[in-house]
Amino acid sequence: MANASAPVAPGRLGTPLVGVEALRYLEALGAWRDQRKGELDLLDEAALQAPDQSAFTGDLTLSMALWKSVSDRYDLLTATWDSGRAGPTELERLSTLVWSRVDTSLAVSLPEACRLSDALATSLRARLGIDTSQADVTTRVRQLRAAVERLRDLVDREPSTVDTTGSATQARLAARVDDLSARFQRGADVGGLLGPLENDAARAERDLIVAASRRAADSRDAARAQALRTELEAQGAALRDLAAQCVKEVASPPRFAVPDVSTLGPVPTDPVAVDAYLVRLDKVRRAMTVAQDAYAAALSERAELRGRLGAYAAKAAALAAAPPRAGFVAGSGAARAGDLEELETRAMAVLDRTPVDLARARALVAAYQAYLASTQSPPPPSTGRTSPGAAS
Repeated sequence: MANASAPVAPGRLGTPLVGVEALRYLEALGAWRDQRKGELDLLDEAALQAPDQSAFTGDLTLSMALWKSVSDRYDLLTATWDSGRAGPTELERLSTLVWSRVDTSLAVSLPEACRLSDALATSLRARLGIDTSQADVTTRVRQLRAAVERLRDLVDREPSTVDTTGSATQARLAARVDDLSARFQRGADVGGLLGPLENDAARAERDLIVAASRRAADSRDAARAQALRTELEAQGAALRDLAAQCVKEVASPPRFAVPDVSTLGPVPTDPVAVDAYLVRLDKVRRAMTVAQDAYAAALSERAELRGRLGAYAAKAAALAAAPPRAGFVAGSGAARAGDLEELETRAMAVLDRTPVDLARARALVAAYQAYLASTQSPPPPSTGRTSPGAAS
C-alpha cells in the first residue's frame, strides 16, 4: 500500500494564484484525494481486524473527517477553476479557498489539513503494522526527511513564549532519520526502524499542528474578548445616559442597574481564563440588553400615547362633523363632544408634564378610547311601556 503525500500548495493568502501553478496543484490534489481515500479504506479494514479496535477509532474518525473536508474544498476549487476558464477574480478566489480555514473542528488551512491527514495515515500504518517492500524504503526515508523539514518549519513559526519541547522533539527525530538513512546506505535492514520512526514523526507533526491551531483559536478568543469589552464599555456609557434621561422624564421609571464592564478587570492572557471572561462578558451584554429595552420602552411610551390620543381625537372630530345618526337624542352629540374634549385636555396635560406619569396618562387615553367607542353606538331602544299616569 503506497502512502499518499500531500502536494505543496502554491502561493499564499491574499495573492492570486498563477494559472499554471493552480492547474498543477489541482491535478496533484485530486490524485492525492483519490489515493488517500483508498488508503483510508484499507486502514479501516485493518483496524476492524485488530484486537483492540477502539485504539484506532479516534485517529480514523479524524482522518475521515479531514479527508471529507479536503474533498469538499477540492470540489469548490475545481468549480472555480472551471476547466481553465478562471479569470483574475477566480484566481484570487482560488487562493482564498486554498489558504483559508477548511470546515473542520480544527482551525487549519487546506495544506495543513492535508499534512495532518498524511501524519495520521502514517501513524496508523505504523501502529497497525502495515509494512511495504524493501523497494519502498527509499521513498519512506525521503518522506521522513520531508516530515522533519515540515516539523522544523512548524517549530520556527512557534512564538518565543512557547517552550522548547517541539524544537527538542524535532532535533531528536532529525538525528534518528539521519542515523536510519546512514544504516540504509550501508546496506542494513531498517524495516523494523521505519514504522516506529514514522509513527513518532507523524505524532509530533500532528501535535504541532494542533497546538498551532489552538494558539490561533486562543488568540482570536482574546481579540474577540477585547473587542466585546470595548463595545460594552461604550454601550454601558450610552445606557447610563439613557437611564438618566428616563429618570428625569418619567415618573416611577424602571429600576435596572447598568452593569459596569470595568469591574471585570482587563482581558486575561490565559486561554482558560479568557473563555471564562467571555462568559462573564456575555452575561453583561444580556443584562444591558434587558435594561436598554426597559428604559427605551418607558421613554417611547409617551410618544406612543400622544399618537394614539391624536388619532382618537381626529376620529372624534370626524364623527362630530357627520350628520346625526338615527336613535341619538338631539343635543347629545354636543354633550359627548364636550366630555371627549375634557378627557383630551386632561390627558394632554398629563403627557406634557415632566416627569410624565405614564400610568395616569395610560388610564386617561384608555378612558378617551372607551368613551369614544360608546358615542358610536346608539342608545338602547325604548321598551314601549308607558306610565300609569300617562294612560289616564
